Amino acid sequence: MMDGIVEDMAFVPATREVEIAVRSVIAPRPGMRAENQDNYLVVEADGRARYLRDECETNTRIVGWTPGHRRYAVLDGVGGHDHGRLAAERTVQGLLEVPAAATIAGLSADLEALHDSLHVEFAQIGGNAGCTLTLVDIPPEGPALLFHTGDSRLYEITRDKVSCLTIDHVPATQWAMAGEIEAAAWHRHVHERRSSAISQAFILGHVFLRSERSGPSPHLFELNDGNLPAFLQGQGDRRRLDLTRGRLYLLATDGLWHVPEPGSFTARWAALVDEAGGESRAAVDVLLAALTDLVVQQQVVSGDNTTLLAFQVI
Repeated sequence: MMDGIVEDMAFVPATREVEIAVRSVIAPRPGMRAENQDNYLVVEADGRARYLRDECETNTRIVGWTPGHRRYAVLDGVGGHDHGRLAAERTVQGLLEVPAAATIAGLSADLEALHDSLHVEFAQIGGNAGCTLTLVDIPPEGPALLFHTGDSRLYEITRDKVSCLTIDHVPATQWAMAGEIEAAAWHRHVHERRSSAISQAFILGHVFLRSERSGPSPHLFELNDGNLPAFLQGQGDRRRLDLTRGRLYLLATDGLWHVPEPGSFTARWAALVDEAGGESRAAVDVLLAALTDLVVQQQVVSGDNTTLLAFQVI
């Protein structure tokens, strides 16, 4: 058993403790971006919250927060669009007012209402502002609750395996849903190639059902077993999620794999985390360092905002 990691076993909900680390950077190395449009939200079991405001970490306490409940989220302002940073910040502000969720139905309803409200607000500002949102609510007992929109991701990392637990909302997923590509082609498009095109974003809406006669929908579109192809069944955007002791869970924006061969890089993560001892803070640091080294080695000329939020049940 490596330091900082306990063997895989089902946890006892009444004694659940969570170790967490978060980092958000403008880009892997200086000069690659002028602004950090990423954001994150950490709400601890006592209601203490931290997030970015004006690109600086801010701390507050949520009055009336359910004791023992935790909320973790990462957000990525839609790259290149007007008010991307503001969109992520306003979404975080809204999340601070969303009560701790007891059910996935309740969480979905609250987040859809927040999306609709912000869509109206930003329509008055103009431009095409939006953000990704990948969020995990962890009640004091029972499974966690996952809500996902966009192309930020949730990973599960063990000593020898890296598993992506979310489906990117990108054109390749649309093609797969329409039966135009199979599993291997979908995986190549999504996990082995670098792309910035997305099909859905919080605040903006989606284009999953767009035809030649219709424009983007202002609402959110849930991907679930009713509309996903067979090879993506069980990986819907809104679902209960069992967490296991000894496994590192990583919420991250796409800057972490914004390299020419992202599949080769993500395949290294399990070994990197293992070599770092498996502790959340060490995992975040080693993954960011490896990304920076890779960007320098491959002479990547454009980097992306990068946010990592690692947690594990201890």
